[in-house]
Amino acid sequence: MNTSPEHDRLSNEKSSKKLTVGVIGCGYWGPNLIRNFNNLADCRLKAVCDREESRRRHMLSLYPGVEAVDDADKLFQDPEIDAIVVAAPVRFHHPLAKAALLAGKHVLIEKPMASSSAECEELIRLADERGLTLMVGHTFIYSESVLKIAQIVNSGDIGEIRYINSQRLNLGLFQKDINVAWDLAPHDLSIILHILGESPTTVNCQGNAHITPGIEDVTNISLSFGPRRFATIQSSWLEPRKVRQMTIVGTKRMIVYDDLQPTEKIRVYDVRVDRPPHYDTFGEFQYSYHYGDSYIPHLQHSEPLKVQCQHFLDCINKGTRPMTCGRRGLELVRILEASSASLKAKGAPIAFSQRTDSGEAWQEGKRASNSPAQV
Repeated sequence: MNTSPEHDRLSNEKSSKKLTVGVIGCGYWGPNLIRNFNNLADCRLKAVCDREESRRRHMLSLYPGVEAVDDADKLFQDPEIDAIVVAAPVRFHHPLAKAALLAGKHVLIEKPMASSSAECEELIRLADERGLTLMVGHTFIYSESVLKIAQIVNSGDIGEIRYINSQRLNLGLFQKDINVAWDLAPHDLSIILHILGESPTTVNCQGNAHITPGIEDVTNISLSFGPRRFATIQSSWLEPRKVRQMTIVGTKRMIVYDDLQPTEKIRVYDVRVDRPPHYDTFGEFQYSYHYGDSYIPHLQHSEPLKVQCQHFLDCINKGTRPMTCGRRGLELVRILEASSASLKAKGAPIAFSQRTDSGEAWQEGKRASNSPAQV
């Protein structure tokens, strides 16, 4: 079966200890995490937590052997629980994750990691000081589609990337505490950063709030990466159709990734446009359009969330850094902060520097270029 080496590595890792897990949040995404951790052979799902009694009752009907509590402190104080999964609304990510780390628990947080970079930095510091695993739920990084795209790009098959265009659109779900960029764009940002392997140099964002005052429901983010390379991300809660599509344009080939396709999610097109190196007359000035064959890479259709949950357990047991560690979560939140600053500045570009709380660049790859104003 033709799978990417990274997918094989993630899928074949074996744990040495059966870990006990508690999940906080049984609303929209929490049940998916609960289902996966409950089904993993080397994991014991002991307890779930939610303030809503109806949600707790529903979880008990599905998983009668699991405890359902209304107070997260009960999970933090339970000596049997090794790891906490935070799937609550974003405003609760930092306080819940902080309490879990202080209680000596490993933590997996849903995206985005926290409401601010300062909160992310504190969580990273606490995890480092206590030798605990801190991981962020950038689920698409664990999908065979994204791992395959990264493999194709790294092989040089499509040449140098010129730009990436991404659309994540649907009607709702409207959030009350974050705008659509903070809600939907983290998926696309995590994919783009993983593919390019570098941070942006500038971030600018435009958007409008049509339904809830002060909370943008339509945004367009533009990211600059080094010389002559950029990415755009369109996010919306106001589209009649659900769209999950990304186009990666290279100098040799182009990739279209449609996550809504049931099987053929990736198609590689052998198309490009070449400009003549020199010309003397207008008649000689003709662009060369190349149209070749397209192909569909074979993908192993495993559930990305299952791979992500297993990776979390493996990293705890092996003491290794997750692919989507806290520092990756911090970088993404800092980009979202820059997009918010650009929104307030009516779309003005915000210079971006990849720095941690220690003031040092941490990400492997190219450093962001110096610029007058930085976030």
